[in-house]
Amino acid sequence: MTKLTAKAAGTFAIAPTPFHEDGRIDEKSIDRLTDFYAEVGCDGVTVLGILGEAPKLDGAEAEQVATRFVKRAKTMQVIVGVSAPGFAAMRSLARASMDAGAAGVMIAPPPHLRTDDQIIGYFRQAVEAIGDDIPWVLQDYPLTLSVIFTPAVIRRIVMDNPSCVMLKHEDWPGLEKISALRAFQKDGSLRPLSILTGNGGLFLDFEMERGADGAMTGYAFPELLIDVVKLSKAGKRDAMHDLFDAHLPLIRYEQQPGAGLAVRKYVLQKRGVIASSAQRKPAAAITATARAEVDYLLSRVARVDRRAAMQPQSSAAG
Repeated sequence: MTKLTAKAAGTFAIAPTPFHEDGRIDEKSIDRLTDFYAEVGCDGVTVLGILGEAPKLDGAEAEQVATRFVKRAKTMQVIVGVSAPGFAAMRSLARASMDAGAAGVMIAPPPHLRTDDQIIGYFRQAVEAIGDDIPWVLQDYPLTLSVIFTPAVIRRIVMDNPSCVMLKHEDWPGLEKISALRAFQKDGSLRPLSILTGNGGLFLDFEMERGADGAMTGYAFPELLIDVVKLSKAGKRDAMHDLFDAHLPLIRYEQQPGAGLAVRKYVLQKRGVIASSAQRKPAAAITATARAEVDYLLSRVARVDRRAAMQPQSSAAG
């Protein structure tokens, strides 16, 4: 598998971790999910992210899940989230993932970081821990992680650490941050950097127009993310916004803190991609009322995009 570079672009799906109802890892669903992402045209897959329930796995399970995705992905690049309270666990998962064939790893800041110097120092130590031969993604997600990166701090981290090749941009509001980073590149103060955006795709339409290279998020219709990225790059602005707007009510519903993963897994189960919408405990199950609301939203999306019509339509559903 080729290593991740600053030229990475397109759509990297954030994969949920499939579980059986009793909490065991569902390896057959991992295989189906990986095949599904490949069939619809994703450029890569990111596993063990925040919505991959990584904190609920022990070290051996995390390696098991990462390796299963990597081995199944074939030509898709796989990025493995390796964030951990301590560097020993981070190094172990990072090295095991790369040995299995991963393209790179993703590192999020621990919530206790407060000053710019603390943030910059943390990532320098993280790179020392995993090794500077591993390409990595800097995750900027202040809504969940409570750590604020200014564009100047991101520039410093990237310039100090040549193995940082990508920013996962999830600030909100964050459009001006993308513009600021691209301006740094134009004035020569920031080297090339791939910028893929998250936040459930909620702002993907305008993020692309501000200069993002693509999407890295987990909306239950990765086809929509792929189309928005491609239409934007082709300059088909109205077509891109029209398709995005049709999906926006479901994207918004899926973005609810604490409930979004249940919705996402429910839709993927309805699509025949994973066997169960179960999350590993502690977790909140989706209620019957919420399921009915999601079904209604799907019917509305399907008026514009037939892919939301809920008969399983991928061989991955086999």
